[in-house]
Amino acid sequence: ITMTLEEICGQDNAMENAERVQSAGAALEELLVAAKKQDYLTVGVYESAKVMNVDPDSVAFCVLATDEEYECDIALQIHFTLIQAFCFDNDINVVRVNDIDRLADLVGANETGEPKDAHCILVTSPSANPWKDPALDKLSLFCEESHSVYDWVPTITLPER
Repeated sequence: ITMTLEEICGQDNAMENAERVQSAGAALEELLVAAKKQDYLTVGVYESAKVMNVDPDSVAFCVLATDEEYECDIALQIHFTLIQAFCFDNDINVVRVNDIDRLADLVGANETGEPKDAHCILVTSPSANPWKDPALDKLSLFCEESHSVYDWVPTITLPER
């Protein structure tokens, strides 16, 4: 079997990209767990919109989640578009996750035991004393690398349990 240089490089890039996405998934899980412990998570589309409106400088990272069930939910897609625009205008990194159930497990249930609306999750940080986290740095780098190849809202796969 003979392969061209382009084919070999393409295979290497595909492997590298898969590893990047996997590594970003682990970093996202780490970040969400740490932010939850610090009470730096805002969960839910409407709750996130409120935070963005009242204190946009506190938003450090944004996660948008969907699955097949919600792909055709026009209202949700409009909210996503508005949230993304806000994040782009305010230099906030945004990622997508396709496993909303796994994400809901990570952020936990609300006071009544119902799963939270995990379609939008913000990692916040007090403006006066910004929160430093290695996982947040990894995700920022992942987003920066994705932006360099015109992937403005990269999709991350969370690690299997």
